[in-house]
Amino acid sequence: MVKGVFTALLALALAMPATAQDAGLRGRVDAALAQAAAGTRFGLLVVDDQGREVIAINPDQRFIPASNTKMFTTAAAWATLPDMTGPDTAGGAAVRLEGRDVVLIGNGDARLSSADDCTADCLATLADAIAAKTRVVDDIIGDDTLFPDERWSPGMSWNNIPTRSGTGISALTLDDNELVVTVTPDGKASLPAYYAADNRITVVPGAKSDIGFDRAPNGYVLRLTGTIGTNAKPERLRVGIDDPARYAAWRLGEMLRARGVRVTGKIDVRHRALTSADDPAWRGAAPPARPPAAPVLAKLTPPPLAGDIVITNKVSQNLHAELFLRRVGLVAGSGSIADGQVAVRAMLARAGVARTAFDFSDGSGMSTYNRVAPRAAIGLLRWIALQPWGAAWRDSLPVGGVDGTLARRFAGTILDKKLFAKTGSLNATSALSGYMIAASGRTLTFSIYANDIPDGTSATRAMDAALVLIAAAN
Repeated sequence: MVKGVFTALLALALAMPATAQDAGLRGRVDAALAQAAAGTRFGLLVVDDQGREVIAINPDQRFIPASNTKMFTTAAAWATLPDMTGPDTAGGAAVRLEGRDVVLIGNGDARLSSADDCTADCLATLADAIAAKTRVVDDIIGDDTLFPDERWSPGMSWNNIPTRSGTGISALTLDDNELVVTVTPDGKASLPAYYAADNRITVVPGAKSDIGFDRAPNGYVLRLTGTIGTNAKPERLRVGIDDPARYAAWRLGEMLRARGVRVTGKIDVRHRALTSADDPAWRGAAPPARPPAAPVLAKLTPPPLAGDIVITNKVSQNLHAELFLRRVGLVAGSGSIADGQVAVRAMLARAGVARTAFDFSDGSGMSTYNRVAPRAAIGLLRWIALQPWGAAWRDSLPVGGVDGTLARRFAGTILDKKLFAKTGSLNATSALSGYMIAASGRTLTFSIYANDIPDGTSATRAMDAALVLIAAAN
């Protein structure tokens, strides 16, 4: 289906009248992009391996980059964090006992798991350590005070909060801060007791599944709506969590009970309120003082962060990107969003990117406040290619026709397995930036953005067809 659409778009572009074809590559690319709905605004810049412009369309206009933002965040992680390839000795969660209270401490790790089949970075390891020490505990406290309490970034749409795309950001993260709900063909919903279900799903014989869910911000009642057919397969919904530290503490309590530990107290949290001390504009260069770390009963050591960069870019993992931004901000600050952006701006200054070519309000691209010009993306990508870690970063990008968010794009074209790029998708926005190997064998660096895409339409196929044309002509 997609291959057929590509063929049609390319045939249309190549079959333009002679007067249009004489305009050369720009005319053919314009024709391909014109297949998107009227009103779509494009920005495109492609340069060759020497940095010479191959084609430019609005290269200095600023666009909402969506998840192209993750390129800037993950590059800043490689450029800033001290050891990306060794075990993550700093980030692992820990537990300590305060009298009979258990404190579960988050240190910024994105991969802590409570899955039954967990083999590394497992909450069960911490539960075992507690069970070996005591058989009775009072309160279980989730502590995410390493970062200030900024669970959602400025400019993120509130309607994303109940979803996995908008789950809360916290230094104490468990199971991607998602909760799985399973709906069976009889209309029943199975979910952990952390949430209560207001189940309004209707069973309709022969119907296709069309299930929705919603939840008030910071609420614990999940409303399920829609229909499911009697012959349908079970539906798995992945729901966001607003207070990850509380969820992690609750889940630890469940694990302790399963190990015969009696929990007599409550589930509680410790957050650190965002203050002016977390804003570099107020405090200058000096980060706020922190008390020395308290002794811990047990601490995990997650795998290298380089592996998490791959997860973040390949599948466009919002939560992991946001945690990278905060960890970058912790190097010379308090771990706030603002501190992370200071590091991103410093990196882009080293890359020679003009300050007016970008603005960011988050690390994942969920914010509609973010803006990037294609020329800024090209400047970053070419700078990355010169860094000692550049090849490792490039390997974290999805590959056209192969994996990640590009697994179903470019297959069967000249760019099959020859395009390495970060995708981006948000309301009325589509983005793709990275590297591609042209017909000549040369590597081209490219960035293409589509904004103001009319509702109910897509610019993706037009964008991909334009890139195929450019690769074929070079």
